[in-house]
Amino acid sequence: MAIKLSFKEYDTALREGRLLGLKCGCGDILCPPRAVCPRCGDADLEVVQLSGRGKIASYTTLFVAAEGRDKELPYAMALVALEEGPYLIGRIDTDCPDKLDMSAIGKTVTTGHGVFGGDKYSAGEAAYPMFRFVTDQAYE
Repeated sequence: MAIKLSFKEYDTALREGRLLGLKCGCGDILCPPRAVCPRCGDADLEVVQLSGRGKIASYTTLFVAAEGRDKELPYAMALVALEEGPYLIGRIDTDCPDKLDMSAIGKTVTTGHGVFGGDKYSAGEAAYPMFRFVTDQAYE
C-alpha cells in the first residue's frame, strides 16, 4: 500500500503555508494524514489542499510542560473544526494564552504553523499547526 501523503510532505507543506489533507471516496476529509480512511477503511485517498479556516471547538491553556519545554509556558492548544470537515489540533497564536476564556469557542481562525525544535523524545524539528484569530477578534 502506497502512502499518499507522508508526514514529511505534510510538514513541508505546512511550513510553506499550505494545509494538506486527504479526501476519500466516501467523502471524508482527513487531516493530519493517515494511511487509510477511519470511516470506511479505504486506502484510495486523494491529496487535497485545505483552506485552513475553521472555528475553535475547544481549547485548553497549558501551565505545565513536558520535560525540557518549560520556556514555552504558558501556551494554548485548540481543537478546530475546519471548514472542510476534519478536526485539527494545534496551538493558538496569542501573546496572552492565560487570558483566553470561553468566548474563544466558536471564533474563526486560520491555520499557519509553528516549529517545534525537538527534545530528547522526538526525532528532531517538526512543524505544527498554529491557529490565528481572524481579524483580531480577541485576545491581542
